[in-house]
Amino acid sequence: MGPLEKILHDTEEKMKKALDVVVREFAMIRTGRASPALVENMKVDYYGTSMILKQIATISVPDANLIVIQPWDVNAIPEIEKSILRSELGINPLIDGKVIKLSVPPLSKDRRDELVKVVKKVSEEGKISMRTIRRDAKEHIEKSEKDKLITEDDKFNGLDKMQKLTDKYSAKIDETLAAKEKELTTM
Repeated sequence: MGPLEKILHDTEEKMKKALDVVVREFAMIRTGRASPALVENMKVDYYGTSMILKQIATISVPDANLIVIQPWDVNAIPEIEKSILRSELGINPLIDGKVIKLSVPPLSKDRRDELVKVVKKVSEEGKISMRTIRRDAKEHIEKSEKDKLITEDDKFNGLDKMQKLTDKYSAKIDETLAAKEKELTTM
């Protein structure tokens, strides 16, 4: 793999990761239906270590409006409760013995509008990441040409391919945003 191909490969990998972050963030934004994705990647302080919830608990959805979290260690319940309260879910947890129950009420029109703004912000942050990745790759390509590792033609070809990658992943963010907005606004 030549220097240009390596730069483009690394750029695409970084863009895939940036898209994955957006998709994961969207999954954590509730739409009025219970889903393990709302909480499974939530960070919990577990004995001084930041863990994601699905690593320390079983998460189930017995019906469309209820999420049940059963930690493997009952001592983790207070920390899980704190994480849920700090999150943007807007749901108060109910501690029921050794489980935490989250009742997912239908979203009000105002809350739906507020969440649409949140997903737009998340998608814009994803696009900013894409532009940063593109800028870094452009600098690498230009430095490679300056260091005589690639030709001027390779540089222009690489810049063109990099822009196409940026357009491709930005379009995927837009598609994901449109689907999430539709999910949020459809009652």
